[in-house]
Amino acid sequence: MKHQFITVEGNIGAGKTTLTNLLAKHYNARIILEEFAENPFLTKFYESPAQYAFPVELFFMAERYKQLKDTLHTKDLFQSVTISDYLFTKCLLFAKVNLPEEEFHLYQKLFDIIHQQISFPDILIYLHAPVNKLQANIKKRNRSYEQAIPDAYLFNLQETYTNYIKQHNIKTIFIDASNADFLGNEKHLQVVIDALDKDFENGQHYFSLP
Repeated sequence: MKHQFITVEGNIGAGKTTLTNLLAKHYNARIILEEFAENPFLTKFYESPAQYAFPVELFFMAERYKQLKDTLHTKDLFQSVTISDYLFTKCLLFAKVNLPEEEFHLYQKLFDIIHQQISFPDILIYLHAPVNKLQANIKKRNRSYEQAIPDAYLFNLQETYTNYIKQHNIKTIFIDASNADFLGNEKHLQVVIDALDKDFENGQHYFSLP
């Protein structure tokens, strides 16, 4: 395996956790999954974003930091590969979308102190799906607090993610996930596995699914 630390990212409902689980099983890898359900502010945030954006993002940053640091700084003799379903920089990207300017600058100062202590993945897998596909997936998984997410919010997150990846020239397997069915179609998973076997330069490398 060429990569020791792989991260799967994408918008809400893109299929990050499904793909992460399947890849971890394939590579017998350690797995880091976002524990979003533990955030006591999340439901309140969706009901009143302006009021709860700062605590929801602060809680996520603290939890992600602890989870990544605990796992990545502990060696495992039997599992040399680690796969995560989030990038730590996700904290900053969501904060950029959700926080007013003054709060964002404060949040960014905290982020800058913390993120230096977190290893960056060897490669990023980014799942890019159109908003109608994201909304269909969100409805299907049926988390009550997500059911009223506006299209505009998902568009905004999508733009923020893709701009960040391009601006920082991150080594990325960029997958068109508009027809993705990683659980039901083995060929879709195989595209990702084959891509992970290749040697890539920094930048985005685009793949579509059969």
